[in-house]
Amino acid sequence: MMRKKRRTSAGKGEGATSTTKVKKSRNTAPKPKEPAPEETNESVFCVFLREAGVTLKQAGTSNEIAVDQIVFQKRLQKQIQKSPRYPGIVQEFTAGLESHIEDPERFRNCLLPCVPRLSDGDSGNVSSFQESLLRMLLGIEMLQTLIINTLLEKLPEFMFDGVGDGGLNIPHTIINQFKWLDRVVDSKELAAKLMELVSVAPVEVQRDIISSLPEILEDSQHNDIAKELNSLLQENTQITVPILDALSSLNLSSSLLTEVRGAVMVTLGAVQLEDLPVVVKFILHSVSASDAYEVVCNLRKKLDLEQCVLPLALQASRSLIKSKGSAPSTSTPSAGSSQDSVTLILDGIKSAVRFQKTISEAWLKAIESVDEEEDHKVLDLLVLFILHSTNANQSRRGAERVLKVKVRSGFIQEALLQRTFSVYAQVMRGYFPSILALAQSLLRSPDPCVVPFGGHVYRHSFTAFDSYCQQEVVGSLVTHVCSGVGGEVDMALELLCGLVTEKHSEMALYAVFVKGILDYMDNLTPQQIRRLFHLLSSLAFGQQQQGSHIQDDMHIVIRKQLSSTVPKYKRIGIIGAVRIVGSLGAARLKRKESLPQETLRQVTALLELVKSSIQSSPEAAALYYDELANLMLSSTLDPQVQENIGKSVIDDFQVDFVADLGPEMSGSFPLTPRVMYDLEGQGSIAINLLPLLANDIKIKGEQQSQSTKAHRRVSPLGLCPFFRLLRLCEHRLHQGDLEEIDGLLGCPLILTDMDVMEKMESLSKAEREFLCTLLFYTINWFREVINAFCEQKETEMKMKVMTRLQNITYLQTLLERALAVTPGYVPPVANFDGESTDGVTLSSAAPVNKAKKDGAGKKRKASGKISSESGSQLDETTDADKTQQEQPEKEIRQGVSLVSYRPYFRELDMEVLNVLQCGLLSCSLLDSELHTKVREEVLLGPAELVFLLEDMHRKLEFSLTAAPAKRTPFFKGRADKSLGFSHLQQRSAKDIASYCVQLLPGLCSHLENCHNHFQTRLSENNGIVDGPATDVQEHNLMSSGYQLLLQVLNTTLSWSGFSQPGQRSLLKKALGVLAVRLKEESAELTLAQLVKHSFKYLVNFRSTMPSLSAALCLSQLLSTVSEKGGDPAAFREQTASLTKQFLSQDWVTAAGEKERGNKFNEALHTLLRIYLVHVDDVLKAVEEIAGVGIPELLAASKDESSTSWPTLNRSTFLVFYKVLMAELEKAIRKIPAGNVSDNTESQSEKLLTWNLAVRDFHVLVNLVKVFDSRPVLNVCLKYGRLFLESFLKLGMPLLDNSFKRHMEDVQSLLKTFQLSTRQLHHMCGHSKILQDTSLTNHVPALKKSLELFVYRVKAMLMLNNCQEAFWIGNLKNRNLKGEEILSQRSQGSDEDEDEDEEPRSPLPGDKSEVEAAETDSEESKAVNGEEDVDEDDVTDDSD
Repeated sequence: MMRKKRRTSAGKGEGATSTTKVKKSRNTAPKPKEPAPEETNESVFCVFLREAGVTLKQAGTSNEIAVDQIVFQKRLQKQIQKSPRYPGIVQEFTAGLESHIEDPERFRNCLLPCVPRLSDGDSGNVSSFQESLLRMLLGIEMLQTLIINTLLEKLPEFMFDGVGDGGLNIPHTIINQFKWLDRVVDSKELAAKLMELVSVAPVEVQRDIISSLPEILEDSQHNDIAKELNSLLQENTQITVPILDALSSLNLSSSLLTEVRGAVMVTLGAVQLEDLPVVVKFILHSVSASDAYEVVCNLRKKLDLEQCVLPLALQASRSLIKSKGSAPSTSTPSAGSSQDSVTLILDGIKSAVRFQKTISEAWLKAIESVDEEEDHKVLDLLVLFILHSTNANQSRRGAERVLKVKVRSGFIQEALLQRTFSVYAQVMRGYFPSILALAQSLLRSPDPCVVPFGGHVYRHSFTAFDSYCQQEVVGSLVTHVCSGVGGEVDMALELLCGLVTEKHSEMALYAVFVKGILDYMDNLTPQQIRRLFHLLSSLAFGQQQQGSHIQDDMHIVIRKQLSSTVPKYKRIGIIGAVRIVGSLGAARLKRKESLPQETLRQVTALLELVKSSIQSSPEAAALYYDELANLMLSSTLDPQVQENIGKSVIDDFQVDFVADLGPEMSGSFPLTPRVMYDLEGQGSIAINLLPLLANDIKIKGEQQSQSTKAHRRVSPLGLCPFFRLLRLCEHRLHQGDLEEIDGLLGCPLILTDMDVMEKMESLSKAEREFLCTLLFYTINWFREVINAFCEQKETEMKMKVMTRLQNITYLQTLLERALAVTPGYVPPVANFDGESTDGVTLSSAAPVNKAKKDGAGKKRKASGKISSESGSQLDETTDADKTQQEQPEKEIRQGVSLVSYRPYFRELDMEVLNVLQCGLLSCSLLDSELHTKVREEVLLGPAELVFLLEDMHRKLEFSLTAAPAKRTPFFKGRADKSLGFSHLQQRSAKDIASYCVQLLPGLCSHLENCHNHFQTRLSENNGIVDGPATDVQEHNLMSSGYQLLLQVLNTTLSWSGFSQPGQRSLLKKALGVLAVRLKEESAELTLAQLVKHSFKYLVNFRSTMPSLSAALCLSQLLSTVSEKGGDPAAFREQTASLTKQFLSQDWVTAAGEKERGNKFNEALHTLLRIYLVHVDDVLKAVEEIAGVGIPELLAASKDESSTSWPTLNRSTFLVFYKVLMAELEKAIRKIPAGNVSDNTESQSEKLLTWNLAVRDFHVLVNLVKVFDSRPVLNVCLKYGRLFLESFLKLGMPLLDNSFKRHMEDVQSLLKTFQLSTRQLHHMCGHSKILQDTSLTNHVPALKKSLELFVYRVKAMLMLNNCQEAFWIGNLKNRNLKGEEILSQRSQGSDEDEDEDEEPRSPLPGDKSEVEAAETDSEESKAVNGEEDVDEDDVTDDSD
């Protein structure tokens, strides 16, 4: 009753409201339920609506609704159904609607939402939002079809009208009426009519209809409509976006989706730029896991972003044309809109990789699979940035890895990066954090090939992005500099210097950041400090003066450092001050104006400040001269500044260091003065060395006793630096002409008679040290003189330079002898920018003791060159320690090596190596005075050749070897490896490599001369190395030169920079030099042909290798050349054959003794590894050595070698054993694991390989019974475990799958392996008895692997239903001889855990099916037949 009453009251209220409205509309209807249309001129449509609660309005006023729309729909439906004329009334109602909406204004009202009537008190029943009248009518099922037809018929009237006055798009609004209906009565019919409409409608209406389809149609229609849309897509690309939007929202089958995606991919090239983001998004979001890679690859090929965006220059020119001309055409997208489109495309890719792991993996794989440089696109870089920024599914690490691989291989180069930044800077700005992180990672990489690319990323980021990004870039580079890691610091400083040069005004804004590095100078090398001050002084004192706000800070720092009493900080102050002078006094070439007087005054004041701070310190003064010399060499200074620096140099040098030669010298000296080494005849002047040195020692003594500071001291320390400054001033002032100072080349020195060397023992300690110091100063003077005059063209000057080289090599032999009898002597400093003088002293005073220990190996032959090897092989090997201990005095007298004293010699310039282009003079043509009797041309003696080659090799090792070898920890050690390479560090690796390539013809000539020399000697001695005609001194010198030449060639060609595409021409030029020596034309040859000819050329030297070390160098050189291109298989075969020839050769010294010692063993180790790496079948090679060579050794007498492998003797057995074990273990790791899918033939092949490997392993393990020394046991335990682990991982899966087909082969393999594992078990017990920690450290892990092996075999048998064949017993602990270890007697049980296949216990002599189990548990006497085992079969791991 209550509900009924509520309905009635509601009805009355509604009726009253309606009546009121009707009256206001002047429509009289006393009985609304029985209308009389013919009398009232009012249609059924209007009456029914009014009674249901909607009042129709005119003149642009929205229709009003008095009730909620659900109530309205129910009332209207009820009215129609209760009408006596139902169902005809439906048509009548529709006709009323049609006539009503003929008026466009009324039609518009019906399409717009109704508004609630607010004047009545009951309006609270109406919600604030109501649908349009037509949409409410569509919600009534009996009217829906008719109204849909009416609307679709009405739609064409408005198709071409566009947007109306009120901003209403009638077609769009009509289509909106069909969306999200609760139910569509005839969905199929509606879809058909909409598609018909699409075929005739204009593009805008087509887009509206297609976009609305997913919201109109039911799910059952999706596949059908998708097919129609797909065909439509191929016909009309203008509606691509709405079609793809619609398809994305439809529920499609996978096959149809693939078909649609294929069609979309085909039309990708024709799609407009603004539509591309939608297309890309659709393609990526419709991908399944199975076809992700294929789809991404196709998308990557077809999506060419570089055609989407105009380059910046073209954009600027277009905008200029447009600004001058008429308004821009709407058909051409602006630069901004194209950038926006690319941004949207990348956003689509970003969302795909973020939410779908398969997509991110597919992108990485697709980019990785591109193997041509020209095939790489800008898109690749952008996608890598996206993957790094999202880090979805750990893609950040993958993006870093792929980028590094591509950069390392040269596929992604700086040109691509430049294109990306120049065109897409706006797009990439959003990924800046990732770009910065990638740059940091690349710059920190230990791989020198990728570090420069990180630098390019930084540089382009600074250039392309806004000030915030620039600040971040500078901050990140400053962090790199402060890291203290060598290569990282160098690259970061180089980048900062480059940015200051290119973008001075922008960098000036961040000068304060860069200035912060001054707090971290303790971690920087002198060369890095030079760069830092060059950078800061360019910012602060550059000609543009934009960074002048840090000038005061710079002055404060310099004054503070110069006034410090700590040598390290004073050095920093001197370097900084000279760099500031360089910036202030730089020549203004562009403006062609002289330096302002104020600037000149600042330069003069700064130079005076430095001079005043160095008066009492000869070391600081020497550094100041060196730094000024570097400045003169590297910078273009204003003429006034040059004149200021050089005005008094010549006069000061003459006053300080040159003396007039009189009849006699007055004064008391430790040794008798004598004028020596005069090349000028009767000269009137000489270098006043001995008196200066004596006076300097005297002054030092007085200062120590009086503790007073002298004013200006003239020390011989400053001789070489001052002369270098003098030479460079003259060179700069006279355009390379040194005529005014050329007298100093042949000028004599005041030294002492070198006959004093014969009575060294009788001299006091002070006199011996005085003589050593005198020799160091003399050698350094000659080195600096050679630096100065090595480029002179006159023959006379060249001859003098050659003579000075001979003087150096001779004086070095005297110095070695002097050092040998002067223990504890510390030489004078020669390189003044070292880390710290104390550190150098500590690290260099040690060689005296070292010389006592290794004297025999490091002695110098009479010519005085630094041994026969260089680099890591510079020192010859000593004999046994016993011999050294027996003859210490004799060894010391013969001389010590100068290797450890290298920091105390002046650095030779690269230009000195030009002397190597002279011909080679044979030692036999020299007389006792080291001069040729007849000399028509400048020739290089063997001692001088070795001297220069050693220096060249050290330089190349320092500058061309990979960066990781030079990386230093944050806190550096005492010794600085860069000491003595200051001048070299100021050259780039590329310059040095280019210089070496220019020297290659000369080096090849020397190589051929050495080859001819040894060939001649061998023919004279009938092939005997140590024949009666052999000159030991000459042989050792030529041998050293031969080896050094090979090492220099190898180091040059090993330079990692050759792998960079930009250096390909330089590599071809270098190989062309080698190839042309065979009279081949290298001009038109490809790289592969050049490699082939170079290899062929170098192989020819194999017959004259004087030592195993030289043979190793040749092998390494051939490997290096073969890696540059060509046919790897052919080169591998030749290299293997060559190294085998070297290993099968007896190596004898010129003295007739067999080569031996640590260095020989190291070379043999490397050579044997090269052989096994290059040989085709490692397992057969191992079997050949272990099965033939070692038994021959065992059969030979104690000092004899193997006949087939002469390098294999008892002293080198450990070398062979270690390499064989290591390479065997590596080889089995390359055997593919067994798969269930393998066929019988494949399984047989793999089983055969494993059988061979296990047999080799068994032979090697059993050798410990004969060679039972600790090192051999150590090697066996280590590699035995590794072999066992690899067998478990790779071999056992093969046995699992092969057991049934190849049961006998599997049993045989396990039998053999059991013998080895039992021996390993015995070794574990032996190690415990010895209680040697170096051995017992291996035992736990080995025991674990042995136990795993037991149970893994059991698992294999169970897998093949043979578990009854497995049983376990306890193995007794035994030593290497098989004797039981009584102290650890096992108390294991005798019971069997498992039975055999037949119901019987296995017996000790049984050899039936239990063999599989026995081998598995490693322990059966039945299988072994070798050793006494109480329980027959026992586990290896049961102690």
